[in-house]
Amino acid sequence: MSPQIALHDPVFRTYFWIVLIFLAIAGAVLGFLRFVLKKETASMFKTYWSWILIAGIGFIVVFLGRIPTIVGVTLVAIYAFKEFACASGLYRDWWMTGAVYVGIVTVGIASLVSDPRGDEPGPGWYGFFVAVPAFAIALILLIPIARNRARGELQRISLAIIGFVYIGWMFGHLGCIANARNAYGFICYIIFATALTDVAAFTFGKIFGRHPLRSEISPNKTWEGALGALCVAMILPWLLRFSFPFFGAWQLILTGLIVGIGGQLGDLSISVIKRDIGTKDMAATIPGHGGILDRIDSLVYAAPLFMHMTGYYYPLR
Repeated sequence: MSPQIALHDPVFRTYFWIVLIFLAIAGAVLGFLRFVLKKETASMFKTYWSWILIAGIGFIVVFLGRIPTIVGVTLVAIYAFKEFACASGLYRDWWMTGAVYVGIVTVGIASLVSDPRGDEPGPGWYGFFVAVPAFAIALILLIPIARNRARGELQRISLAIIGFVYIGWMFGHLGCIANARNAYGFICYIIFATALTDVAAFTFGKIFGRHPLRSEISPNKTWEGALGALCVAMILPWLLRFSFPFFGAWQLILTGLIVGIGGQLGDLSISVIKRDIGTKDMAATIPGHGGILDRIDSLVYAAPLFMHMTGYYYPLR
């Protein structure tokens, strides 16, 4: 991955135009609703402008190459964890919070550097990447021992481990995918597909939603929205097969299931945490979207499942 390669890569360029066309159509629809049908669209336009910003930053980072992509994913993970720590109260414990930050940065380093022994082909140190959770969790568990504390530590330990594994390591797989030989196809697809599936879940839910999916976890989500999103996710791998032309039918089906089910499970998992701590959004970082973590929650599940599924069938490097 590099700017020179991106400029001539047909997959990267195709996704650029696909996203540009989607945003243009969405803008035209919103404009029609506002100026022709005189509908109230202020909140929708706020979300729309945020989508333009997110898409622009995402394309720039991926365009700049492998290292900026991994660094960008690591920075997003750090900020998303900060939102989680502030919302859950863990942020008051700087020792635990600092340990998680160290773990997240280590995940990024493992994706950046190569195996010093030269046993692994290509960039990235996959063996160390999959081992980082053992070291990070050991560090988190060491903190109450070093502080000679026991009372009230279990909650902080649990929050720190969840924050690291869920946000730092699972989401960190997106950066690790940048080391793949088909990096543009994998990264562009998983980001675009999860985002479009999220939009499909919202749209189908608004139009057809009647039956709550999980009423105590996310009251606004419906079975109709979830099934509509799953249908879209199952179709996308076939429509966007240029992203991974070497995939067979079974891999395309698994890809659809990973995005369609895994993405929604990521969303619901964060909703469990938000309902338990009594907040609607983790933060208000992105207008119309909530916090960074609210925006990437689907990728937290989809990215690692997709990466390991692909690595099982095909050499990533």
